[in-house]
Amino acid sequence: MGNERAFTELIFVLVISFGYVVCFECDKEATVCETTLVIQHKLTMMHEIHRKVYPYMGKLYKYDVSIPEQSVDVPMAEVITTDGWEDERLVTVVNSSLPGPPIIVYEGQTLKVKVINELHSDTVSIHWHGLPQYNSPWMDGVAYVSQCPVLPGQSFTYEFTAEPKGTYWYHSHVGSQRTKGLNGALIIRERKPTWNVPEHILTVQGWNHDWDSDMDHQKMVYGVFKNRTLLEASKSLDGTSFSRFKLTSALINGRGRVYLDMNANIHNNAPLEVFSVTQQMEYRFRVINVGGLYPFRVSVDDHNLTLIASDGYDFEAETAESFIISPGERYDFILHANQPIGNYWIRAESLESNNMHKAEAILRYDTAATTEPTSTKKQCTSTSECIVINCPFTFYPASDYTHCKRFDALKSNSNNDPAPSSNGDDGEFKEYFLNFAFPGTTVTPGSVNGHKFKLPQVSALTQPREIEETCDNVDCGEEKVCECMFTLPINHDDVVQFVLLNMGKGRGWAHPVHMHGYSFYVVKMGYASYNETTGKYISQNTDINCRGAGNQDESFCNDATWSDPNWLGGNLPGVELDNAPRKDTIVIPSGGYAVVRIKADNPGVWIMHCHIELHSTDGMAMLLNNSYGMYPPPPRGFPQCHGFPSAFRESQEINDKEISSPESGPDVRTGRNTEDGYTMKMFWVTVAVLGVVMLLMMAYILHLRHEVKTLKTSKSTYQSTETLGVSVTNGAFKP
Repeated sequence: MGNERAFTELIFVLVISFGYVVCFECDKEATVCETTLVIQHKLTMMHEIHRKVYPYMGKLYKYDVSIPEQSVDVPMAEVITTDGWEDERLVTVVNSSLPGPPIIVYEGQTLKVKVINELHSDTVSIHWHGLPQYNSPWMDGVAYVSQCPVLPGQSFTYEFTAEPKGTYWYHSHVGSQRTKGLNGALIIRERKPTWNVPEHILTVQGWNHDWDSDMDHQKMVYGVFKNRTLLEASKSLDGTSFSRFKLTSALINGRGRVYLDMNANIHNNAPLEVFSVTQQMEYRFRVINVGGLYPFRVSVDDHNLTLIASDGYDFEAETAESFIISPGERYDFILHANQPIGNYWIRAESLESNNMHKAEAILRYDTAATTEPTSTKKQCTSTSECIVINCPFTFYPASDYTHCKRFDALKSNSNNDPAPSSNGDDGEFKEYFLNFAFPGTTVTPGSVNGHKFKLPQVSALTQPREIEETCDNVDCGEEKVCECMFTLPINHDDVVQFVLLNMGKGRGWAHPVHMHGYSFYVVKMGYASYNETTGKYISQNTDINCRGAGNQDESFCNDATWSDPNWLGGNLPGVELDNAPRKDTIVIPSGGYAVVRIKADNPGVWIMHCHIELHSTDGMAMLLNNSYGMYPPPPRGFPQCHGFPSAFRESQEINDKEISSPESGPDVRTGRNTEDGYTMKMFWVTVAVLGVVMLLMMAYILHLRHEVKTLKTSKSTYQSTETLGVSVTNGAFKP
């Protein structure tokens, strides 16, 4: 199959039994790559042939095996294990795999992915997290924003250009399917990589083997109870809260363990993911937090990590003991396998101060024994402090001897990608303050500037005239909470500065805010005040004036501004423009803010939301209406959807009927009398003229045919007499 053809076959990097495909990689020379994702329901801890399995000493065995030491184990690659809990859980997966198969392509290739929905009860859509979707906004994969959801039994083919290079991922953008397992890595490789080294993909997430985010959303509203006791939410290290999603475990590449006693290291011995390395070689790890709520601190025993990129964009390399990654974020690091041959723990630990959970995987050197590691986590001391990248707060407790390096301390390593300026050189400057929080009194929904987001019943991008859920007729305000489709119009080519807040009465949880359609420049961040000894939160940042009623802590902060009015209009001091790092998901610390910029040059309707699944479900989202009127047209036959009855559709049907029916009433006829009557008269006059012309032409053609026939007859007679030796003269024959 030639490279010039419209599609190529994908190379199956690794295919295991029963059709489970672990990875798709497109040929580097291909122009177009195609693959298929089949969305299904599956059960954990089940095997296609052996049926039920159970974990023992890091392996799996058939349910009726009583002496596992004397039996053959079941390959773990053929089972969705999650944390090895023996009571099966229903999961939503891609191609029978959790996480879904990684898709690896090269920058600039066209990627076609056919998504087949084999779920019996649920719709689905697939978002390609982090891709700007230039000229293809209808392929962003957000149900009721950029497309209609794919119904059970239907399919939808996504087609877009794979750009830019970097670590991305795909996941469902319907309900809570993402944290039920519907996610996978999307890697866009450079054709001439800066780091030409082998790679590993590592996904991390929190897990609950009892319930999912749908149930947890209800528990968030009513409370989580155990033995008739209301349980408190988990606390972050800085004293703020996490939502009430209860972790029973955590997973790396879909595998983990249930810990019965973390301190005593008592767990259920479920199998873990193994990453193989060769001594003295370097490896690139692409890490993705695909979870629904918790950030994780990632480290590798006895190995330093050299962080080089986040969300697909490179920054100046930073060496650290560990880094923190929140839902939606990606971090790439280089690991130098420079330790003695053996096995080492890879750790991902939640930031819960009162109930820490962890996921583990194994870093195994070639030729090392296939045993579990005995390595220990680095002990941070006053003479050997630990450096942690991307803290969502400023301090660890002083006794931890751990130094935070916040994201605002990182610098892009690109010298030719400055943030757009506010002086008018790059476009008209606009500034918006957006507070991601839970304001309210008795009811405190997730919101942006007090707007609890409500999805439309249509595809907002392709059916904008049919939207009925706008905020125009809803009672919103500075100290109010309302429910509607909150939309911010953005003019084409404007330089837009967003001040993303987490302040006022509704603060208390850090929010990883994800913007679709863009990778923004992070030009400044402001954090709360913390106790330098305990690391605990003291008060929110004073750069922001929340306005509203009461003091700053009680204000809903729906109409914030800078405390110093001289900072307005792009005059903010301390911004980094020349080497601002770029991201598409940024953690807004509780009581703090992040200032990000874009040049609004990507027409479309883009959702911006907290990537904590519960918060987004609860309404912490909004739309950016970018360059209305300049959207590229969707492909022919692009699906449409709407509720019933639809006022817009009924209006359209009435108009169509009136236009097409001559008996529709005097008003319709009157409205068409002059122009339409003249048009009809001209039509019939034209028909008559054409008819006369055609008759004249036919008569002329008949006349010509008669003349030609007469001429041929005369010529034939002349030729015949000449042949007989007779000439004709004046009608007489002469010899």
